[in-house]
Amino acid sequence: MKRLFLLLLLFTLLASLFTLQTVYAAAPPAPVPQTGQTTCYDTAGTVVTCAGTGQDGENKAGVHWPQYRFTDNFNGTVTDNLTGLIWLKNANCFGPKVWTEAITAANSLANGACGLSHGSSVWQWRLPTIKELESLVDLANSNPALPIGHPFTAVHASYYWSSSSIANDTYNAWYVSMNGGFVGNLNKFYGNYVWPVRSGQ
Repeated sequence: MKRLFLLLLLFTLLASLFTLQTVYAAAPPAPVPQTGQTTCYDTAGTVVTCAGTGQDGENKAGVHWPQYRFTDNFNGTVTDNLTGLIWLKNANCFGPKVWTEAITAANSLANGACGLSHGSSVWQWRLPTIKELESLVDLANSNPALPIGHPFTAVHASYYWSSSSIANDTYNAWYVSMNGGFVGNLNKFYGNYVWPVRSGQ
C-alpha cells in the first residue's frame, strides 16, 4: 500500500512538472527591438567601419524596425508601428512637472486637450513605463534621440518622466533624456517633461 502511495505521489509530481513546462514553453519570448544605431566608433570616439568591431552598429541585433516607424493619425496621436503604442503627438503639452503632477496630467488627458480630436476620455492615457519611454529612442540620433522624420511636435532635448519608481526607493523615479537617449533617475520633486501614452494593442 505504501509503495502504491509513493508511485501515485511520484506520478502526480511528474504530471505537475510536465504541466509547468508546457505553460512556460507556450509563452513566446518578448521581442527586443533594435536600438537604431548603425555607426561604430574607436576608443577615441572617431567613426570607423563597423565590420569586425562587434559593436551594436555592426550586429544590429533585435527586432527590425518597420519601414515606417511612426504613423501620424492626424487627430493629435501618433502610432508606433514597432510597439503598437499610441503616443500624444505634442511632446510638450504640459511643460515640466514634478513626478506626481506628471502622472496626474497624463491620467487627466482627454479629447479636446493637447490637440486631441479622437474621442479619448480621462484615464485612457497614462505616463509611460520606463521601458515604453525608452522604446522611442533611436540611438543613431540625438537632440532629439528619435528617428529622423518622426511626426512628433515640441520634443524637448531634455528629461521625460516615466511612471516607474526606483526599486525600494520612495524618492526617485526613472526618466529618459531625449537629448542623448540615456536613462537615469532623479528625485520626484524635479520638474521633467510629460509624454502621455496609451496602449494600442
